Amino acid sequence: MTRVKRGSVARKHRKTILRITAGFRGAHSRLFRTANQQQMRVSASSYLERKNRKREFRRLWIVRINAATRENATNYNAMIHHLNRNQVYLNRKILAQIAIFDNLCFSRIVQMTTI
Repeated sequence: MTRVKRGSVARKHRKTILRITAGFRGAHSRLFRTANQQQMRVSASSYLERKNRKREFRRLWIVRINAATRENATNYNAMIHHLNRNQVYLNRKILAQIAIFDNLCFSRIVQMTTI
């Protein structure tokens, strides 16, 4: 069997890993083995954080909507219930933006749904 010399392929692989980990601290950006371990760890945690970001934004929108509805003498739970019952299909992101940027419009939505 012929001998396979992996010089250029292995160097290219190592350089890409070290380029990815360029901003890491200490040996995590200089030594290939530790850089490789950190790169695998970062990619796993970034996958989880993409999932968590969606949860965090939904929680933020709910908090903002709840604060705005309490100013209009009701609460989040009742408002969402009335929205669904009256077939007003606005998602929480849009409701939160309306609550922040157009308070008058949001109060009209709350009044319309509680009737």
